[in-house]
Amino acid sequence: MSYLQMAVPSRSAHLWRYTPWNRIHPTKPDELPDVDSLKFEVEGYEVSPLVKTSHGSEIARAFLYEVGGEAQKLTINGKGEVIHVRARASGHIAVGHLDLDVKGEATIILHLSGDAGWCGLHLSGTIHPNAHLGFGFINELDQSTKLLRCDDWSIERDASFDNATLSVGGFNCKSDMRATLNGTNASIRQSVTAHGQGARHDDHHIEIHHLHGHTNSDLVTNAACAGRSHFVATGLLTIAEGADGSDAGQVFRNLLLSEKARAEAIPELEVLADDVSAAHGAASAPIDASQLHYLMSRGLSPEESESMIVNGFLIDAFSNLKNDALTEQMRSRLTVHLECELKR
Repeated sequence: MSYLQMAVPSRSAHLWRYTPWNRIHPTKPDELPDVDSLKFEVEGYEVSPLVKTSHGSEIARAFLYEVGGEAQKLTINGKGEVIHVRARASGHIAVGHLDLDVKGEATIILHLSGDAGWCGLHLSGTIHPNAHLGFGFINELDQSTKLLRCDDWSIERDASFDNATLSVGGFNCKSDMRATLNGTNASIRQSVTAHGQGARHDDHHIEIHHLHGHTNSDLVTNAACAGRSHFVATGLLTIAEGADGSDAGQVFRNLLLSEKARAEAIPELEVLADDVSAAHGAASAPIDASQLHYLMSRGLSPEESESMIVNGFLIDAFSNLKNDALTEQMRSRLTVHLECELKR
């Protein structure tokens, strides 16, 4: 079925409850607008054209597939290196698709920036048997940009995937991130860190599917919300029938920095196997006044004190990662962001 044949999803649909499709679409839901290509620049590697396959029946992926834009494939046979990928969104509407084919061991950091009115990004990849990938996505788009992001990852037997997101850019952001554990002993550790200011809206939907036994997943999201910002995190962890010995966990934490800031945390588990470990948790709270008072008593300004608390809270989201290079890159970029915000 083509995009224009699809019905606009209802807000009753879990995926579109907090960010309706007509709110994130760049023009009107019954249009396929002309787009510019989102270009990917890779340090030390060349990308090759990606032959796109069917988009399936999901409306956001169908839309990104049919409007076109740049589609590139990056093949890695890693030996532990750190690879930086830069994508800049410009023009009215920018769309791109980057597919990763990973063997060996590598860390990849994708920096997304630019001032396009609307940016659509499809990320996909296969982490082959016994491969180990650390992937960091840093959203530093202009504060007026809308972002639609779709992820599709496959983690094969005995492979591991550390997947980290730092979301500080864009005005209205919708991310639909999905990963499938496709072999015994496959594992994923995923973290999302978001900083909301002004009226920023940031919606992350995350699915992790355990299809085989003895697979592991660990999902952590930490969001700090100031002003009238709104953060949403919905997590769906599924363990298929027969996937015994699997371990799945998800924790959502939100720090509310103003009375008008909002945060939603909706963890879900679907478990069809018997011998598994599965857990979830969610918490939202205002900043601790005693922590602020202590730091201010040590000579820091209220703004410096709050920034230090926010930094410590958000950095903690990366503590579940085992890839040290990825953790260092993400923590460093977060600290730079908060320092820049403090100087504004």
